[in-house]
Amino acid sequence: MSVKTPLDAPRLWLVLARCHRALNQIAERSIEETGLGLTDFVALEALLHKGPLTITEIHSKVPLALGSMTAAVDRLEKKGLIIRTMARDDRRAKLLKLTPEGKRVVEQAFTCHAAQLESAMAVLNQGEKRELHGLLKKLGLFAAGAHPNT
Repeated sequence: MSVKTPLDAPRLWLVLARCHRALNQIAERSIEETGLGLTDFVALEALLHKGPLTITEIHSKVPLALGSMTAAVDRLEKKGLIIRTMARDDRRAKLLKLTPEGKRVVEQAFTCHAAQLESAMAVLNQGEKRELHGLLKKLGLFAAGAHPNT
């Protein structure tokens, strides 16, 4: 494709979709290699990077079914990776916290996951990563608010 040939939206979408598929396969494989399921990994990762959260707060940050998240929390609690405590501002809500073992497990898993993603994106330098991040965020926010007539 020549530099002067306009790039239409369907072609750009196809490139984005193929890129997403390739990176998603790497991400899923790296999570699988940790020995954790996707939902368990996502819940632990949210607690690692955001601190103690309720199930509802975790669910609002990750696109997984609430039932899947509840089942993951039950599994992680049985494995001794998280504990449930009373939330200060709502006695009905349970606050989830990593145990020391949970923190160790998720830090190790996340380090391996991040390294594999870094390797997959090694073709981009820091400036290109920043530019791509900005452009994808701009496009995603616009598309999320776009209407069919836009």
